[in-house]
Amino acid sequence: MKRVVVTGMAGTTSLGSDWASIEANFRDNRSGIRRMHEWDRYSELNTRLGGPIDDFAVPRHWTRKQLRSMGRVSKLAVFAAERALADAGLLGDACIQDGRMGVACGSSTGSTEEIKAFGNMLLNSVADGLNANSYVRMMPHTTAANISIFFGLKGRVIPTSSACTSGSQGIGYAYEAIKFGRLPLMLAGGAEELCPTEAMVFDALYATSLKNDAPQTSPRPYDSGRDGLVIGEGAGILVLEELEHALARGARIHAEIVGFGSNADGQHTTKPEQATMRRAMELALEDAGLAPESIGYVNGHGTATEQGDVAESQATSSLFGPRLPISSQKSFFGHTLGACGALEAWFSIEMMNRDSYVHTLNLDEVDPACGELDYLRGEFRAMHNDHVMSNNFAFGGVNTSLIFRRWH
Repeated sequence: MKRVVVTGMAGTTSLGSDWASIEANFRDNRSGIRRMHEWDRYSELNTRLGGPIDDFAVPRHWTRKQLRSMGRVSKLAVFAAERALADAGLLGDACIQDGRMGVACGSSTGSTEEIKAFGNMLLNSVADGLNANSYVRMMPHTTAANISIFFGLKGRVIPTSSACTSGSQGIGYAYEAIKFGRLPLMLAGGAEELCPTEAMVFDALYATSLKNDAPQTSPRPYDSGRDGLVIGEGAGILVLEELEHALARGARIHAEIVGFGSNADGQHTTKPEQATMRRAMELALEDAGLAPESIGYVNGHGTATEQGDVAESQATSSLFGPRLPISSQKSFFGHTLGACGALEAWFSIEMMNRDSYVHTLNLDEVDPACGELDYLRGEFRAMHNDHVMSNNFAFGGVNTSLIFRRWH
């Protein structure tokens, strides 16, 4: 078995595109959520809250030819991938184009402007707005394919379009590809563009926050006063590398991935199951060869939905007991769907390396129905941990758990 390390990390969010900016916003309790006046036209959409990246612009050096196959979700993904490769010292390196590097990446859906154009064709029998690249921008694996093509990667492509676990499955499957010797380098993560259709998905389930006139107060993961989730957008990409390959080129190592667990509830498409959530965490611990007490912090999924928060926290508490510190960054960004697992993995590594852990914003009073845990509230917590876990759970009953080890 090969050892797998993280040598590059990057992303983009509504609170910045580098850790320094994002951490500063965390410390200032600044939320990326705002009222989406653009959604007022949708009279049957109850929520008006979202976490958009209002200032995103594609880099000037990207060419028109490169851009024509990319909708917004792929632009976000490629932007994060380019910065992650630069962080790893691999941008422009010949080794990423000779078959040694692959990509595992996903999103909940492709770009919805193209979906709208195809829908218009079906509804009105016209092809307005459709062209040769429309499907490429819309297809479920648009992020993985565009990353592969943009950087000339010739290794395997693993699309992980599994809603809220797209990013974490991307990292997990990339880790396994390297661990089992298939190739030494992978780009891994996920992305999501903000669209009112995604808000409507949860609105129809009565699962969105309606604090439309107080956007800074929502979402509220694990809080007794929560009223639902908020949709955000973003992208996160990690460079994963086989340890000997990284050492041979003198790479800086951010952390080691030592455990990955993934399973399915096998019961319901939208109702989370506590038992299989716990089992996913156990699978990650078994993969890492660690006991539960080795984990010093869990980055929770924390969507601010009642069923999700309760099931997740009860599963976590049943495995780790009440001592375990936990927090959710979705309180700052909203739920970035396909991006959240990759962003939260990035944040987990940054926090572990700095011995400073972000709290859950808007968590004033823990819901008594949630599991007994050490919920981080109010301000950053100083802690020294050698292992942290990051968990995500998705529609379709998909569960993931990742474990990162501090690199000494």
